[in-house]
Amino acid sequence: MKLFCSVYRSSRNEDTYLYVERGTDLDSLPEALRKRFGEAVHVMDLVLTPQRKLARADAAEVIEQIGSAGFYLQMPPRPELWDSASR
Repeated sequence: MKLFCSVYRSSRNEDTYLYVERGTDLDSLPEALRKRFGEAVHVMDLVLTPQRKLARADAAEVIEQIGSAGFYLQMPPRPELWDSASR
């Protein structure tokens, strides 16, 4: 399965990204998400397949979430994970 998607960076929250199917009207997303996310700044378009490597997300999970919820929200890693990663 392939999914053409667009990735947006949050203007409000550092390291927070929104993945949606390419061509999605962002105004159709839940209002609470749009308010929390802030202005969506387009970063890139890409083709997702379950095998594609992503830096902080599993591509198969991203595809599944976009299919069921209409979007995938990638949040920054939790600070407690930063300490364990440096060990």
